[in-house]
Amino acid sequence: MEGRHRSASGAEALAAMDDLVAASIAGQQEFARNLGLNITDLLCFTHVLAAGDSPVTAGDLAGRAHVTTGAVTGIVNRLERGGLVTRRPDPVDRRRVRIVAVPAAAERVEAVYGPYGARLTELFAEYTPDEVAVLADWFTRAAALTRSYLDDSCEP
Repeated sequence: MEGRHRSASGAEALAAMDDLVAASIAGQQEFARNLGLNITDLLCFTHVLAAGDSPVTAGDLAGRAHVTTGAVTGIVNRLERGGLVTRRPDPVDRRRVRIVAVPAAAERVEAVYGPYGARLTELFAEYTPDEVAVLADWFTRAAALTRSYLDDSCEP
């Protein structure tokens, strides 16, 4: 993508990010609808999927979705009824459960997310590896900043 870059002010970058966030929210709502979920359930489910073979707890999901652990019970119930996750007893603390994705659920998500992911991959290919590294760093740091802000400023 040499030569296609231009200078941008912080305000322009924030405006572009706001546009991306708005489009992403609309996209996430559509992805959720296609999977028969609401947006919060989708957020929790994708967190379970991203964990892979490492089961997550209700507390993990509550933190990720910024909801109470009581609300997570309803979320996990819906995901389990939808055939997307299962509960497993915690091997150390029998009072706790771990939530894991049902293997076939990943296929359902890939059918919905796959085409979008492919387009994003094509877009990243237009940038140099160093530029993608900067983007990845910024996304990671901005997500951490956002979570910190939510923890400091908002009630779950």
